Amino acid sequence: MRYAFLMPWRRAGAKAAARRAGVETKTTALLAFGADGRAHWSSRTYSSLAREGFMRNPVAHRAVRMIAEAAASVPWLIYEGDEERPDHPLAELLARPNGRMAGNEFFEALYGHLLLSGNGFVEAVRIGAELRELHLLRPDRVRIVEGRDGWPEAYEYRAGAHVRRHAAGDDQAILHVRLFHPLDDHMGFAPLEAASVALDLSNAAASWNKALLDNSARPSGALVYQPKDGGNLTPDQYDRLKAELEDGYSGPARAGRPMLLEGGLDWKAMGLSPREMDFMEAKNGAARDIALAFGVPPMLIGIPGDATYANYQEANRAFWRLTVLPLISRSASALSGWLARPGDRALRLVPDLDAVAGLSVERSELWARVGGASFLTDEEKRQAVGY
Repeated sequence: MRYAFLMPWRRAGAKAAARRAGVETKTTALLAFGADGRAHWSSRTYSSLAREGFMRNPVAHRAVRMIAEAAASVPWLIYEGDEERPDHPLAELLARPNGRMAGNEFFEALYGHLLLSGNGFVEAVRIGAELRELHLLRPDRVRIVEGRDGWPEAYEYRAGAHVRRHAAGDDQAILHVRLFHPLDDHMGFAPLEAASVALDLSNAAASWNKALLDNSARPSGALVYQPKDGGNLTPDQYDRLKAELEDGYSGPARAGRPMLLEGGLDWKAMGLSPREMDFMEAKNGAARDIALAFGVPPMLIGIPGDATYANYQEANRAFWRLTVLPLISRSASALSGWLARPGDRALRLVPDLDAVAGLSVERSELWARVGGASFLTDEEKRQAVGY
């Protein structure tokens, strides 16, 4: 930041030097602040997005948690061909992937990685040919090593000074689930990165609002000293004025206190007021953009001014159909082929949508339509509703 003023004692020295040089000067005391007008953007790394988004921004935090918790709450069904296998060994593994995490916690973290980085990495622990545990790898610690042909050759996981390397192949120990990235062959694109401009705007608005409260809840300005007989403030007068401003008019507890100005002092407001900036609409607009990037209806997060859906129930159904279920289907497809035993391609992981409370209305409508179809047999009706 550059300060476009001279201290009184420096001005006095400059004035005396000008008099000695025979140059006539005329000085008006102005205390003003100028700042660089360029916008500052946060970096787009996983750690930065996680810190500035999930850990600092309430809209991004709530959107990620809503999607991850909703998706992780859906139980899994295991099928071999068309037959459901509730006694399959993978059912117990998915319920308790490792000794530290239960199934819901494991999948909530996996979906969180996908939303914040666009990538999810799962490591399998096998004893012989038997799969025993599943562990999540933090995306920013994983590096994909490309071969000469451009395809992944290995995955390197770095934790401190320790580096583990896993070969990428048909019997790979690492499962990489990623979201579509138009400019990267191997890594995914995070939804939060698409909303990074809105995220910076939202965080900057919150910081500006806090700074405004700390600064007596009014925009910045300048105290101008313009006595009729000319001259400047002495160093003692300048220090006393500065101390009175800091002690009597700074801080949220002193907001709105009237300022008493002596002769020759005038307050000149600088910058725009919150009303002129349309502060709340800009903040709500940034919040809507963040929710839009994640696919969460703003109504569900409590953002005002959004009437896209007629009611809360309709918005919740759209949230499940357009955001949560596609994420679950992507994960189910990746896990099915990776967890299957060698040569067993008939294994399928299917989400149990009957257990989703948010879709109960749609299920009831489906059962009513199928139940009223007299041209279907009972067996065909069971297959139509997923049994």
